[in-house]
Formats: sequence, C-alpha cells, structure tokens
Amino acid sequence: MAKVEVKDLLDGGVHFGHLTRKWDPNMAPYIYMERNGIHIINLYKTAAKLDEACTALSKIAASGRKVLFVATKKQAKDIVAEKAGNVNMPYITERWPGGMLTNFVTIRKAVKKMASIDRMKKDGTFNTLSKKERLQVDRLRAKLEKNLGSISEMTRLPGAIFVVDIKREHIAIKEAQKLNIPIFAMVDTNSDPRQVDYVIPSNDDASKSINKILTHATSAIADGLAERKAEKDSKAEVKDAPKAKKAEVAPVATAEEEE
Repeated sequence: MAKVEVKDLLDGGVHFGHLTRKWDPNMAPYIYMERNGIHIINLYKTAAKLDEACTALSKIAASGRKVLFVATKKQAKDIVAEKAGNVNMPYITERWPGGMLTNFVTIRKAVKKMASIDRMKKDGTFNTLSKKERLQVDRLRAKLEKNLGSISEMTRLPGAIFVVDIKREHIAIKEAQKLNIPIFAMVDTNSDPRQVDYVIPSNDDASKSINKILTHATSAIADGLAERKAEKDSKAEVKDAPKAKKAEVAPVATAEEEE
C-alpha cells in the first residue's frame, strides 16, 4: 500500500477548509493556519490520518466485508460511483433511503422486488401484462434502480461506511452510530470530527480533493481484496496438494509379481 504524500494532497487542494466564521472548534487540532478568512488544514495530519484509515479499510476488505460509500452532493456523485464501482463496493449517490441501515430488512425487500421484476422480464411473465401495467412496473423498476441499484448485491450490513461531507449525510452517520458500524469520513473545518471513527481532515467540496482522497481509500480496499484472493488461492492449493501427491506415488510390486 503506497504511503500518502503531502505534496500529492497539496496538488489536489485538500488543504482548503471553510470560511473561519463557519468553523467547528473541534476541528482546531487539524487546522494549520488562517489565510484570507479561510482555514487551512494541516496536511501532515491529513496524510497520517489517511494512512491510518487506508490500513483499516484494507483489513475490512481482506475480511470479506463491504464498505458502503455515501456521497449525495453533486461534485462527489460521479467520483464515488466510479471509484467504489471499480472495487465492487456498494454506494449511495442519490437521496439516502431512511432506515437504510437501521431497517435493513425492509431495504432488502425492495431489492428483492427489483430482482423479481427482472425475473418477470426474463421468463416472459412481463409480456402477459397490459400496456398500463407494464408501464407501472417499468417506472417502479427505474425508481428502485436509481435509489438502490448499487446496493442490490449487499446481502448484509456493511463492515463500515465511508462518507463525503458528514453534515450533509447526518442521517447516515446517525444510523451507523446506532449500529456501531465504523465510520470513515472526509471531514471539513465546518464539521464535528467527534462523530467519526476514522477522521480524514480534508476539503469535502472540491471534486479534485474528493477524487484524491477516494483514490487512496479505494486503492487500499483493492489491496485488501487482492490479499483475500491470494489467501483463498493458497488454501485451495494446499487442499489439492495431497491429492496430487497421492496420484504421483507408483504402486509397489508384490513378491509374487516380481517372480
């Protein structure tokens, strides 16, 4: 796993915080200075915290659990969809469905509904419906896909959530806290870092900054997934080895056969 470089974060504009009048005093330990009425984030602390978060994310991925990415703000949507999709992790980029975590059973029912519509289309049942019914089913499928498409394969609660902008995604934060799900988040100078387990002090408004942090986070997840795959392959080899060895042993001739 590549170590986070401060220069790399600087190039991404990760250090730009909010206006000083909008700051949260609990972010004081992560603020380097004030410039032109804007707080500047201490990137040495960001790099250290990001390294810490990446190590934890890698372990979660290696254990086989999912990391749910949450970002509904315009400048983060496409980045999250791309980065999380690359490592096959679920993500929410539209409105957060209330009870997504605390009422997971209901969310799973909605996902199953989506799957049943897909089955109807495959087995031909869909074509037996009237034109009006087909239109209603299509609209329902599109709505479900928009809100739940990326989490359709998430069969259990995630091992952690990764949030961009904790003020905006406060409902997701509260649900994760209630269920003791670890929270990783980009935390800007206007937010309270005490709500988060793994704080990454950073600019959560600029797409360049979001892209930079998510690149490191998803890269760590990819490393964890690769480690898990290597471990599985290694176990499979060990399991098959005795069989192969047994097949290689030549049969021992009996005394009668030798005569």
